[in-house]
Amino acid sequence: MTQTARLAVDIGGTFTDVVLQLPERAFSTKVLTTHGAPERAVLEGTNLILAQAGLSAADLALVIHGTTLATNALIERKGARTALVTTEGFRDSLEIAYEHRFEQYDLYMERPEPLVSRPWRLEVPERMAADGTVLLPMREEALDAIGKQVASGDIEALAISFLHSYQNAAHEIRAKEILSRYLPAEVIAISSEVCPEIREYDRTSTTVANAYVLPLMESYLRRLEEGLNTLGSRAPLLLIMSSGGVTTVETARRFPIRLVESGPAGGAILAQLIAAESGIDRALAFDMGGTTAKITLIDDMKPQQARHFEIARAARFVKGSGIPVRIPVIDMVEIGAGGGSIARVDGLSRITVGPDSAGSMPGPACYGRGGTLPTVTDADLLLHWIDPAHFAGGQISLFPEASATACAETVANPLAMSLEQAALGITEIVTETMANAARVHAVENGKETAGRTMIAFGGAAPLHAARMAQKLGIDRVLVPVGAGVGSAHGFLGAPIGYEVVRTRLVSLNAFDAGLVNDLFAAMREEAEAVVRLGAPDVALQEVRTGFMRYRGQGHEVPVILPDGVYGAGDVAVFRAAFEATYHALYGRTIPKLEIEALTWTLSLAEAKPLPARIPDPPPAAAPAPSGRRSLIDPGTGTALEAAIYERAALPAGARIQGPAVIVEAETSTLVPLGFQAGPNAAGHILIERTAR
Repeated sequence: MTQTARLAVDIGGTFTDVVLQLPERAFSTKVLTTHGAPERAVLEGTNLILAQAGLSAADLALVIHGTTLATNALIERKGARTALVTTEGFRDSLEIAYEHRFEQYDLYMERPEPLVSRPWRLEVPERMAADGTVLLPMREEALDAIGKQVASGDIEALAISFLHSYQNAAHEIRAKEILSRYLPAEVIAISSEVCPEIREYDRTSTTVANAYVLPLMESYLRRLEEGLNTLGSRAPLLLIMSSGGVTTVETARRFPIRLVESGPAGGAILAQLIAAESGIDRALAFDMGGTTAKITLIDDMKPQQARHFEIARAARFVKGSGIPVRIPVIDMVEIGAGGGSIARVDGLSRITVGPDSAGSMPGPACYGRGGTLPTVTDADLLLHWIDPAHFAGGQISLFPEASATACAETVANPLAMSLEQAALGITEIVTETMANAARVHAVENGKETAGRTMIAFGGAAPLHAARMAQKLGIDRVLVPVGAGVGSAHGFLGAPIGYEVVRTRLVSLNAFDAGLVNDLFAAMREEAEAVVRLGAPDVALQEVRTGFMRYRGQGHEVPVILPDGVYGAGDVAVFRAAFEATYHALYGRTIPKLEIEALTWTLSLAEAKPLPARIPDPPPAAAPAPSGRRSLIDPGTGTALEAAIYERAALPAGARIQGPAVIVEAETSTLVPLGFQAGPNAAGHILIERTAR
């Protein structure tokens, strides 16, 4: 048969989601993540879904994969034993960081430990000037001494970050050549390739983080490729990046740091596509899985983008408390709030939930795999929001009695409350935590949550979305088709793309059009070399950005620039674009100040038009419910009889009144009292508030 089947795989902290897309339909499944060897769950899920579709691995045309493996390694400090080679006198830059306290008044504040301990931060006599000229030639004999030290010290990966190497990479390239005699070149990362832009600490931190996960990701990707080949697949393997673009496995091996938010990025892409076909200008993407919840703002059908991200924040929601990396990333907030998040009672007799998770092993108490602490999933089960006989399409049996025991011992008995009250308290706390994260994220970006449409996906989100919408002042919630495996569906809609960055200081008072043209030409060549590996014949779309500021300012604002070849007269275009962006952010411009551009990015991706707006369907009659059960309504906290509907049985345009539960294989959607719900023309469930 013609190879038209496309496979998408998303590895999460609790479940591994697999989607198989055929021209006429899609299949999906969830399996528990196998943390010791993540590829086992991928291959197990692939076998299951191919059997469902009656296909073999040889029928696959493409495999697209996203994983939190690199993220988890950084959070849990389970990466490679790494050394840093840097310019003499700068070994402590990694620890000095920004020279500020992220909690100014906390006397007991502790910074995160650097990924490289001080004894393995090694110095080399060499020095580049800020314009790239050599001030001090590199002493190569010092590198040989370092190589011998590294080889005898069980070092598994190496990061090289020299001062001002973004302007002149010659010393870093030569250092890698010499040190490759002592360690494989595949586990050596140099900053001029990983993050060739100004700001020494961020560049070094990003390079170290990349080196830290290099051996882990290389080993995993090799095992995954071998496993897929053993199944009989000869399809190309592509990886989703934090930016929402797709890249080749070869690029992912070199720059695994670009994969740190790959799974959540797929969810944001799905939300973007849903927003386009539903005509939603202002959306809030809400992805709640087994381990974490992710929130993204989408305006004008575009997810917010950023070039700075923090991993493993020591303080929740507090900037500066994590490991900074400079990579292209969809701007989102991620918190430890998922179905597996563990509930406890603290010393002040308060219920707390997360950020730690029971994961897939031992998992929530109701999984019967050894877990003894109550989780959000246990609370959902005790509130009768989940049918234990049909969880995860019936593939995972649930044990309500285990949930009752765990919740009683840990929460209900210590607080002298009923099981239902304790379970409702757990769900209220986790929902408020997620709502608060959404508020903070919106405020930090100068936006608000009220008036948006929430797009909810992930295995746990449809159960909690309506209640969270109430807290955020949101009246409409969309639950997409295949919401339980939403990020994997998003992978299939993501474009193959890549972004290149360079730092070159250019003043608009002395605008050098030739320099800027040469810069973008070189960036285009580098980006196209990567993109064409996965998209050899398609049309490409280019986006140019200049990070610009008034002279004397410490930070820049991103300014979208026009394509094409620039001339001397285009300085007015650059100035107008900067002033428009600056005014939109700050409400004013500053006259007579010199404007300069410091960093430039070029994003190149296959041109994928967004789907067209789908008209609203005509009203249709709702079928009779398939059953009824008593559940605790999240808004009122009282027991109500709820109607149960099979999602596949609801026609487009039908409307049902809450309280109700809409069930499907990978998730269930809770429609509380005061809401109505039903499928739109695309099959997405639209939940609307009818009473306040």
